[in-house]
Amino acid sequence: MTTADDLHVLRLADNLLGFYAGRVAETSSEPQTWVDEGALALGICSYAILDGTEAIVYDTHVSVAHARQIRDVIERLGARRIRVALSHWHLDHVAGTEAFADCEVIANQATADLLEGHRSQIETGTLDGPPAIAPLILPTTTFESSMRVDTPSVRVELVQFEIHSSDATVILLRDHGILLAGDTVEDTVTYVSEPDRLAVHIDELERMRRLGASRLLPNHGGRDVIERGGYSEFLIDATQHYIRDLLAAAAAPDDPAGGLEEFVRDPLAAGWITWFAPYERVHEANLAAVAGE
Repeated sequence: MTTADDLHVLRLADNLLGFYAGRVAETSSEPQTWVDEGALALGICSYAILDGTEAIVYDTHVSVAHARQIRDVIERLGARRIRVALSHWHLDHVAGTEAFADCEVIANQATADLLEGHRSQIETGTLDGPPAIAPLILPTTTFESSMRVDTPSVRVELVQFEIHSSDATVILLRDHGILLAGDTVEDTVTYVSEPDRLAVHIDELERMRRLGASRLLPNHGGRDVIERGGYSEFLIDATQHYIRDLLAAAAAPDDPAGGLEEFVRDPLAAGWITWFAPYERVHEANLAAVAGE
């Protein structure tokens, strides 16, 4: 049974909290599930915009236990009207939504369709393996392209992109220069889930840059960087750089592709990203994905 003993509450701005778990030493000999391998091993952070009695929770974390703790924190801080916004349909972002079953759950239409289409597999634990997410709570409000969900004193914009997945939603806090970026960017590198759409992702990253945010807060990144205020817009450059190199490797299958350190040498040297060794496994999976394996 998943517990939330590892959840850390981060005060990121006057109206913004982070809920971070993972990036700890691997001590378990148990078989790794999607919770461990795809989320906690890489570090994962959900966010909450808190404005008086209103709150918007951005992603519900990796379990109902984590989500319940998030809800407990924001309610103790005064939240009475809670809305949930989902960044995309992947399991580590929707697993805890049951804890907010009585709240408005907002997603773009593509996210709602993907969750509905995979509902049976998700609830039986046969999509990415156990643990199952049952019941899966579906969005109650959907949008296309963009949507405003302002709180009394914070302008909150949901914007849809096709980055990492076809149904990505980011949150722009325009007045604060902050972008809650979901999985559109990661540190150390992006996780390739749709290899046939990588060229589109590069263009969409450029469109996302034009939102003008100066601070990016991804769901998967270093706790210390997030706690210091997040990443600069150069995390977008690092992601584009990495995707271009993946595409180049796919175009030259007879040439050795190289390890992660080689792929990220320049962005690392520039300080755009940080080194986190578990992403070497992500890189190997990405190379296999772009090779069509």
